[in-house]
Amino acid sequence: MPEPTLDALRRYAVVRTLFTPTTLPAAIRRLGFVQADPIRAPARAQDLTLRQRVKDYRAGDLETRYTRLAVEEDCLVNYGFLPREHLALMHPREAKQAWDAETRRKADEVLAFVRERGFVHPREVDAHFAHGRMTNYWGGSSNASTHLLDGMHYRGLLRVKRRDSGTRIYEAVTHPQVDDSPAERARRAAALIDLVVRKYAPLPAASLTYLIRLLGYGAPHLAPQTQAALRMAREELASCHIDGTTWYWPADENPASRRHAPDDSLRLLAPFDPIVWDRRRFELLWGWTYKFEAYTPPPKRQFGYYALPMLWHDRVIGWANVTVHDGRLQPAFGYADRAPSGAAFRAALDDEMHRMAEFLALR
Repeated sequence: MPEPTLDALRRYAVVRTLFTPTTLPAAIRRLGFVQADPIRAPARAQDLTLRQRVKDYRAGDLETRYTRLAVEEDCLVNYGFLPREHLALMHPREAKQAWDAETRRKADEVLAFVRERGFVHPREVDAHFAHGRMTNYWGGSSNASTHLLDGMHYRGLLRVKRRDSGTRIYEAVTHPQVDDSPAERARRAAALIDLVVRKYAPLPAASLTYLIRLLGYGAPHLAPQTQAALRMAREELASCHIDGTTWYWPADENPASRRHAPDDSLRLLAPFDPIVWDRRRFELLWGWTYKFEAYTPPPKRQFGYYALPMLWHDRVIGWANVTVHDGRLQPAFGYADRAPSGAAFRAALDDEMHRMAEFLALR
């Protein structure tokens, strides 16, 4: 197989993940993981990601249908949604930081309370136990009960049963014990690496290393095994060298295949869509730097509060900030170079805005 060019890798990066729209369960299974984000501008990241891959998807469909899907809210390289069968690769999860005796006692009390109730809203836990406030990661003040529930969910004591207006409703869960032999831990680590490579390929070498480091969030107890599996993966994955960068992708895929031909559609992508998630890869493939600026002070923003990367054919050519006012879309566009001219681009942009309005159920 001849080594692919950068143009071939670019087309491959786009087409391999923009599969023909399918059902919601099939899309999540094929993606392997869908990153979540609470900001709605104009919709949550998980909805913006799925609308490109699920037929007739509407904002909020994942939350509405969650209880009927074999899907879980949990952690992988970050927080999101993943097929339930992947949980056995990470649970029972062993957190890096063990709880002290007092926190363990509180968790046991809350767990008994949840089991008695069946499922709980964080507000019920706070009202019953009055855990008070605590200093959070960013130095601000947070509800201590909410923080404890988050920790219990992370450690596999609770699962998200559903969401009510965006708030997690928890129920107790017991993850089955797994074979903890060295060979089985190595197998799980290798499976996790395969999962993230298949989601984010093609990957520059530095991005592959970074992703495996992020697996320390979903499977901190498998850190030695994931490092060993990474060394093996570098030998087993397909790879090439372009302009001083080593690229990796699954050995059973061919980036130079003619089937990786982009269509004529224009798409506004979520900031965490697998096509644009890796900012290092983004710059290598498209030649400019994209930044997510929702947490950047407004005077310092270059792209806007929630800039959606604009993909046309196999090129990310700019971005859009989309708001809704009086039931109508109000987009603001920016371009890495300049806006394309011609009727084809204008028609493609109009089509995407129409799809966006349908996705948001605007009339």
